[in-house]
Amino acid sequence: MELDEIKALLDLLKDTDITEFQIEKEGSKVKIRRGRFFTQIDLPRAAEPGPAAPQIKMGEEEDTRRLITVTAPLVGTFYRASSPDAPSFAEMGARVKKGQVLCIIDARKPMNEIESEVEGVIARILVENGQPVEYGEPLFLIEPAGPDA
Repeated sequence: MELDEIKALLDLLKDTDITEFQIEKEGSKVKIRRGRFFTQIDLPRAAEPGPAAPQIKMGEEEDTRRLITVTAPLVGTFYRASSPDAPSFAEMGARVKKGQVLCIIDARKPMNEIESEVEGVIARILVENGQPVEYGEPLFLIEPAGPDA
């Protein structure tokens, strides 16, 4: 594929909810993977209509400005474990490493593993097991590990 073709694909995909795309053409294979997995959280957001997620209240013990929010990169069903009998990928208070799987989002098969982009401690799990999630919906709050961790 030519660079102009790849740029055109990126332009087409930038305003969509697509987080992963793969194309093969003339013996070339291009895979585009993107998504907003982490953002900094400053204040709690009002929930949109639907199942209520636990709210962060100002004045709680942790400083929410320091916490990193892991958001859903796609629409689907949130699962904390790979099966009903399996242990959860991550628990409150657990230390996680960059690249560690935190949950699965089922988007009508395939299952999509959501990984941590930072090392730190899970401060909050904001979604119930089996709950539908929307693109960009907060899933976890992680307190990033300090430089001496």
